[in-house]
Amino acid sequence: MQLLFFLLTLSSIGGLHGQAVEEEPTNIVHYQPEQVHLSFGEISASEIVVTWSTLSLPPNASSIVEYGLLRETGQNLASVPLSQRAEGQAIKFVDGGHKRATQYIHRVTLRELKLNSSYAYHCGSSFGWSVLFQFRTSPTAGSDWSPTLAIYGDMGNENAQSLARLQQETQLGMYDAILHVGDFAYDMSSKDARVGDEFMRQIESVAAYLPYMVVPGNHEEKYNFSNYRARFSMPGATENMFYSFDLGPVHFIGISTEVYYFLNYGVKSLVFQYEWLKDDLARANSKENRLQRPWIVIYGHRPMYCSNENDNDCTHSETLTRVGWPFLHMFGLEDLLYEYGVDVAIWAHEHSYERLWPIYDYVVRNGSLGSPYENPRAPVHIVTGSAGCKEGREPFKGKIPEWSAFHSQDYGYTRLKAHNRTHLYFEQVSDDQQGAIIDRFWLIKSKHGSYAKL
Repeated sequence: MQLLFFLLTLSSIGGLHGQAVEEEPTNIVHYQPEQVHLSFGEISASEIVVTWSTLSLPPNASSIVEYGLLRETGQNLASVPLSQRAEGQAIKFVDGGHKRATQYIHRVTLRELKLNSSYAYHCGSSFGWSVLFQFRTSPTAGSDWSPTLAIYGDMGNENAQSLARLQQETQLGMYDAILHVGDFAYDMSSKDARVGDEFMRQIESVAAYLPYMVVPGNHEEKYNFSNYRARFSMPGATENMFYSFDLGPVHFIGISTEVYYFLNYGVKSLVFQYEWLKDDLARANSKENRLQRPWIVIYGHRPMYCSNENDNDCTHSETLTRVGWPFLHMFGLEDLLYEYGVDVAIWAHEHSYERLWPIYDYVVRNGSLGSPYENPRAPVHIVTGSAGCKEGREPFKGKIPEWSAFHSQDYGYTRLKAHNRTHLYFEQVSDDQQGAIIDRFWLIKSKHGSYAKL
């Protein structure tokens, strides 16, 4: 009887007739800001762009940053009056994956910031605010100060080996900006962009406090780089693919090496970037600008040179970014770097670290035998793609070429300190060796300009 009563009870609620009990639909909203990160605006000394995501668009469609000055070192952020307010806008981003995952990317530019100052801020709307963050502006709009940057590429959601140390060093105030030289998350588009979301949450503890400057790598290619283009906010109105900015005595130039490889998206981007780069280098190399900011540092994802044991493009002499299109040799970049006196070229892609002697067209052009990096006669190339990702480390050849000065498979990242107009200092941090410095060198130049005229 008890069994019969149980069966009749189930039948009465539709359980035996294949009729699932329908639950009331739940309307879930997500107005809370996440994935907060900063970048330089069009005027790097006085503009900061705050970017964040929400999964739902607030009913009032507001994108707001409230911010205020810290009056003293170590002031409690909660005590800072957020008396200033800036508004921006949100764009709807739909991932190209099967689920067509949707989110809203918010951008707000903070303008006319006070130099040599620290600000507290939060972002969001009346429907939800982020936690309090802070950032510091440049000491001066001029070039007479010494910025310090952390530089790396190829950091993933899995095995982000260097991230914890970078988080600690950011909290200690060691850096003025970050350069992430391509390849994020592995990949931002994976699992309907959920991997990208989690990666952006991971780096928030660095990128919400420092300008996080980026360029695309090959792992961003999916859906025509749509995740990369939507999620970041670089200066120059080129959808983050290439741009430049000034910091201290250095003119930094970020480019996309991927326009040479993914021609299925057309050649227009390659031609446009090449012509833009020529113009930017010409302006940076003018007598007035070179006197004010003598150092020119370019960074992009795929190297022109490397000595790794694989079949990547940089292991061949006809590297596309170096010489341009095969046979035609159009749009090659190495001649531009040589002509306009680019001091340093920074790359990633190889999951390792390598420092080259000053080099042009596979010829070492050191300053002198005793001081190779003092007044060199060609750009200095650095490959720093060992921040940590699920693909692991890259091996090197058994016989290292003579133009390679130092190499390591250790996970880690590079630091650059631009001391002044004549001295740059680089060092390589090994995360495998608990933050030990495994390589260091000074680049010293008493004059800057075209190597062809030296």
